Amino acid sequence: MPIGVLYAIAAYSIYACGDAIIKGFGQTLSVFEIGFFIALFSLVPAMFAKPKGERWRDSFRLKHPALVHLRSFSGVASSSLVTFAFVTIPFAETYSLVFMMPLFITAMSVLLLKERVHAMRWTMLLAGFAGVMLVVRPGFRELELGHLAALGCAFFGATTTTVLRIVASEEKRVSLIALPALYLLVVNAVLMAPSFIMPNWQQFALLLASGSFIGMGHILLIAATRNAPASQVAPVQYVQIVWAIGLGAYFYAEHPDLLAYAGLAVVILSGLVNVFIDGARARIAGRFAEYRARPGPKTNITEVQGPEI
Repeated sequence: MPIGVLYAIAAYSIYACGDAIIKGFGQTLSVFEIGFFIALFSLVPAMFAKPKGERWRDSFRLKHPALVHLRSFSGVASSSLVTFAFVTIPFAETYSLVFMMPLFITAMSVLLLKERVHAMRWTMLLAGFAGVMLVVRPGFRELELGHLAALGCAFFGATTTTVLRIVASEEKRVSLIALPALYLLVVNAVLMAPSFIMPNWQQFALLLASGSFIGMGHILLIAATRNAPASQVAPVQYVQIVWAIGLGAYFYAEHPDLLAYAGLAVVILSGLVNVFIDGARARIAGRFAEYRARPGPKTNITEVQGPEI
């Protein structure tokens, strides 16, 4: 197994553990207070992700300030909404709704980036949507604000990804790391102030653990993308659903029913098919380009023109 895939498995597993700790806070701390301390503690390992040759003081030298700030805002919104979802609805249901992000990303790529999307991709995305409906079952059960929050997280997460695709090649990586973190700290600090409750030492320890897990996951994911192609890294993300089922059952007595398991399987399968289609298409395109670049066999000119008379 490629080392990049092992890094990805570790990254997404650590992310899931960090999310499980967040869920354990319930209503004891506000969403914004949890978000503030998680962002603060996640900066410790993330500091090691600074690219060589870039300086933190250059973070505000932007070529596309409006888009970078939009990405930072959407990151704050996505983080706050998923935190609320974690503490209010079952773990597996949160992940199933958050994994609707590819559907939003695809729609945005068509509407905003004018990209072409093949029919098979739309089919698999709609299958994933059907799987989410099996898990959540709107109309057959009472939905909570947490479900809407998880859906909002998927939308804002897709916005973050789409904007990143536009600016990533032109902005410094320190800007793309530091500004979202600054937004998270400032916005959460302001919003948590009216209802701030000083965490006890146990809560501080859990916040430190969760933030460190998320920061470590970020570093491992960077290492994964450097050591394996995206087509191998992306499918590993679905390991989070497996962790969500296991952690939710063990720590929070959350046991999905048979229909929910079927829906989660459809979500995973549709996502994997999409990734493998992309990977196969990229490999075919690469091999075709390589074939076109090969020099053909040298042809003897006399074979073309015929012998001299």
